[in-house]
Amino acid sequence: MPRKLFVTTALPYANAAFHIGHMMEYIQADTWVRAQRMMGAEVNFVCADDAHGAPIMIAAEKAGLTPQQFVAQIAAGRQQYLDGFHIAFDHWHSTDAPENHALAQQIYRQLRDNGLIASRTIEQFFDPEKGMFLPDRFIKGECPKCGAKDQYGDNCEVCGTVYAPTDLKNPYSALSGATPVLKTSEHYFFSLSDPRCVAFLEQWTQDGKLQPEVANKVREWFVRDEHGKPALGDWDISRDAPYFGIEIPDAPGKYFYVWLDAPIGYLASLQALLAKRGEDMDAYLAQPGLEQVHFIGKDIVTFHTLFWPATLHFSGRKVPDHIHVHGFLTVNNDKMSKSRGTGISPLRYLELGLNPEWLRYYLAAKLSARVEDIDFNPEDFIARVNSDLVGKYINIASRAAGFLGKRFGNTLSADVGVEGRALLDGLRAHQATIAGLYDSREFAKAVRETMALADRVNEYVDQHKPWELAKKEGAEAALHDVCTVCIEAFRLLTIYLKPILPALAARVEAFLQVGPLQFADAARALGRHQIADYQHLMQRVDAAKVEALITPPAPPAPPVVHPGGEPIAAEIGIDAFGAVDLRVAKIVNAELVEGSTKLLKLTLDVGEGRTRQVFSGIRSAYAPEQLVGKLTVMVANLAPRKMKFGISEGMVLAASHADEKANPGIFVLEPHAGAQPGMRVR
Repeated sequence: MPRKLFVTTALPYANAAFHIGHMMEYIQADTWVRAQRMMGAEVNFVCADDAHGAPIMIAAEKAGLTPQQFVAQIAAGRQQYLDGFHIAFDHWHSTDAPENHALAQQIYRQLRDNGLIASRTIEQFFDPEKGMFLPDRFIKGECPKCGAKDQYGDNCEVCGTVYAPTDLKNPYSALSGATPVLKTSEHYFFSLSDPRCVAFLEQWTQDGKLQPEVANKVREWFVRDEHGKPALGDWDISRDAPYFGIEIPDAPGKYFYVWLDAPIGYLASLQALLAKRGEDMDAYLAQPGLEQVHFIGKDIVTFHTLFWPATLHFSGRKVPDHIHVHGFLTVNNDKMSKSRGTGISPLRYLELGLNPEWLRYYLAAKLSARVEDIDFNPEDFIARVNSDLVGKYINIASRAAGFLGKRFGNTLSADVGVEGRALLDGLRAHQATIAGLYDSREFAKAVRETMALADRVNEYVDQHKPWELAKKEGAEAALHDVCTVCIEAFRLLTIYLKPILPALAARVEAFLQVGPLQFADAARALGRHQIADYQHLMQRVDAAKVEALITPPAPPAPPVVHPGGEPIAAEIGIDAFGAVDLRVAKIVNAELVEGSTKLLKLTLDVGEGRTRQVFSGIRSAYAPEQLVGKLTVMVANLAPRKMKFGISEGMVLAASHADEKANPGIFVLEPHAGAQPGMRVR
């Protein structure tokens, strides 16, 4: 029977676009899923947007949108990332979907019926300036365990401790900065301290479902105090209205805390996928041997190794079989920070024309089964791709395919000789090892093993020198064999790299004219087989594009604010300035305008042999008699404008402050004595 797998990645919070850390996790899970399918497994691979919670509600309010509209906008931008990096989920859902609402309420009722839901009145932080209870993530302060500053109200990102917001030292509201005050509210709790939960979790977390370092970390929750009580406490699963989430049954004004319904989104996404196929989720999950596998980051271990398995188990559901935890991705050994510009935008990566499979290969070459941070180093990235991926692997095909096309009609030889068979048999012998490394998530080892095999092939090529055989009389058969060995070896290496490089593998399959490659295909030789004309498969990395990727765009220069209080306008060219015809004008007459408190009607001599009429908003600064006989500057080629009081045939120039209420004053420009009406201002 084929292996059956239900696989998920952590649900991204639907308040922002994907960052490079999301891509690392999705690439890791996608690579593993592809390898499993190449080994014959049946996999359902799903994810969803984590769509609930106060942060989304608040962000939506700021954007002038409903939470549903806000989440929809974020969700609409997801696919370009997934398609761009060849991440092939079978289904992408939302925790605000009807399936998740129904499942969350059903699971809650089952936990309640099992005697594991309790309510009690608690003190909760309230923002006196915003007039609302503060969600955990909007309370910050110092971690009560390690003292780290600026930690959220539910768990410490430095030491991993989970606590109540009231445990924080020196708390403050992340919304207003105000010191929160305590108010009472009735809350609902999942009784994780119940001896049944403690016993189940103590056994479940230590029976091989977790990596050893994760199991050791989680064990801290079961250390008992002098009274024999474990550190594991009850879990607050309710929040007060206003809140964007799922209503708690029989509890008006109460909503599930987002971390209760978010992982249930795994099941809701699976249910939606199976429903499209006409399958029943309960029957699917009840299959003997089905494995439920989650890929997550180390920052959400507690939720997935304590709350989630207990929620499933005590609601009568299947619990996870494996939870695979990975570390963080750093850039040049620096933790990613949007404010400091020390991250990599996945979308910018694609927009720059960088090959997504370069990143897939680079990350895979560093990923292991351990909970280790991995670093993106630009120089290392360029070297690994250019030297290994292109220099060692791609070049094997490019060095042989041309000869096969020109000399042998793109047909492989039926037999490659003793030495060729020995090389290929040696490559085939590693199939089980490499497949096993993928299965155990030791991707870096799988890459090293494959590149070591590529070295063997390149040694064979250098030893037999097909470029010299092509010039040698009577060496036709030897050339045919050597080139056939290269292409067959290239096929085997492609099998071993296909989980990492799916798009490239598809192009290789088209070139080799074979069906989708599986691990089992390594045992079978192509024999006398027709291939297609070779097309270039992958280029080398352009270092300039990588530099552009990691160099944050220079922030715009702050506008220079002059005493007038207004920044300089956007830069223009000399042609744009030359299009404005400024002329010296003499004010022949000035009059009040009946019906206007702002305008004066000016009669101007611009040296044209006639006068012009201009309405100017300078009445607050000048009496008409102050202006008669003075010289000023006007825009002479401004299109005439029809106004209520007549036609205005230009514009008189005057200076004023940006904030005229705070800094009153209008000053008509006056040329030096000697200027004549009609002179152009240049």
